[in-house]
Amino acid sequence: MAALGCHGRPIRSAAYWRRATVDQTGLPFSRIRILLRLSRGSMTVKEVAHAVTIDPPAATVSVNDLEDRGLVMRQTIPTNRRYKVVSLTDAGWSMVATINAVDDPAPEALAALEGNELRALRDAIARVSAAAKH
Repeated sequence: MAALGCHGRPIRSAAYWRRATVDQTGLPFSRIRILLRLSRGSMTVKEVAHAVTIDPPAATVSVNDLEDRGLVMRQTIPTNRRYKVVSLTDAGWSMVATINAVDDPAPEALAALEGNELRALRDAIARVSAAAKH
């Protein structure tokens, strides 16, 4: 049974979004995480492994699968031919758009905030983030 919020409606969690995204794309969530990371920029397989916190052999298997599906491609780095960089294909970018289109509603507690409360929260988060960088 789903947990209920203060208004008796089910609380949608990150797990809800994960399931909806997997259903919409037909991809395992581990592959979705990799596509989202690659949408920020190309990476080596080792960097992919680090970015999604999996070991390099698992990253290789995942990238191979994504490459077989036509969602990513590997290209040799001209300055160091031993390394290959992984990047999204046009089909990969299309899949990222599909992923980003999956509804991910805010938790009820945040959705209930008024405009000035949201601005105060955003400002507080910005201050915390800035302090964490120093």
